[in-house]
Amino acid sequence: KDGYYGLIFMDVQMPNMDGYEATRQIRKLEREEGRSHISIVAMSANAFVEDVNRAYDSGMDGYITKPMGIEEIHSALKNQLG
Repeated sequence: KDGYYGLIFMDVQMPNMDGYEATRQIRKLEREEGRSHISIVAMSANAFVEDVNRAYDSGMDGYITKPMGIEEIHSALKNQLG
């Protein structure tokens, strides 16, 4: 259902399809089916600039590194959902 979810926390290192490709597929569906933009925040143990850039290039809206605490999760929720 369009608009049902307000935010996705996307693990970038998943089997079969990584989070970058999953995000690209979600963005493709949004465009092709006229769906609302859903915020996607990357979750990764990698903190290199290249990894952050790759997340944004794939269409993600934010990036937090593991291990994360409640403060990082709260900040991501506030930044993406207001």
